[in-house]
Amino acid sequence: MKSKSTVGVITVFGLAALVALLFISCASAPVMVAPLQIPGAHFVGNDQCFQCHTQITRTFRASPHAHVAVESTDVPGGTGCESCHGPGSEHVRTGGARFIINPGKTPDACFQCHVQTRGEFQLPAHHPVIEGRMNCVQCHDPHGADILKPANGGLAMARMNESCADCHREQTRAFVFEHPAMREGCATCHDPHGSINRMMLKQADNNLCLRCHAQVQGPGVPPGEFFIGQVPHAALMQMGTCWSAGCHTAVHGSDIDVRLRF
Repeated sequence: MKSKSTVGVITVFGLAALVALLFISCASAPVMVAPLQIPGAHFVGNDQCFQCHTQITRTFRASPHAHVAVESTDVPGGTGCESCHGPGSEHVRTGGARFIINPGKTPDACFQCHVQTRGEFQLPAHHPVIEGRMNCVQCHDPHGADILKPANGGLAMARMNESCADCHREQTRAFVFEHPAMREGCATCHDPHGSINRMMLKQADNNLCLRCHAQVQGPGVPPGEFFIGQVPHAALMQMGTCWSAGCHTAVHGSDIDVRLRF
């Protein structure tokens, strides 16, 4: 007869395995519970799209978005272009740009799955997507084969700064003394969809910088005094943020000072 402790261990591991299985199954087959609708149209499948959008559909087969499933018996294969563009029969019949949902013009199709992102756009500081002055496709290629590679498609993250540079040219230009954080991408310091902080900063105080520039209290240093590099910063840190206290105001880079000062 098994002891209670043995039964408990088996139960815990069994539950853990079940949770893992559910997580893997959900992660591998994201489901759009409410399929997009176009009045009078029905789903026709990717083969119909291939007739006109040949290059896009070839690349799209390897895209993460190609695996978005639609819970509907009317969808051939349950996945594909129409998961994001809506049923395409009327679009195919008319042969024009009408009768199709274009995520490049409205983010509503994207928000069907990206619910958290939709919430981030409601935060006080955000890119003006819900206002209609920007769209998701300006920063993301939804047909991309590799989510990390914008070349030949992809959700442009590997060269994030190049995407940001389309609008933020001064901040992303070449500097003599570049802030090393820029090599990691703008999202190191900014939340690209939205933030509670001005300028979409991830944190509004010195903790933003201290994530990389840790203060160190070395041997022989008076209590309460901390150094960043070779400079004591305890008093300086009380004067304001690193970029607003008259110190490192050239946060993206400087042409005259290695310490990022104008």
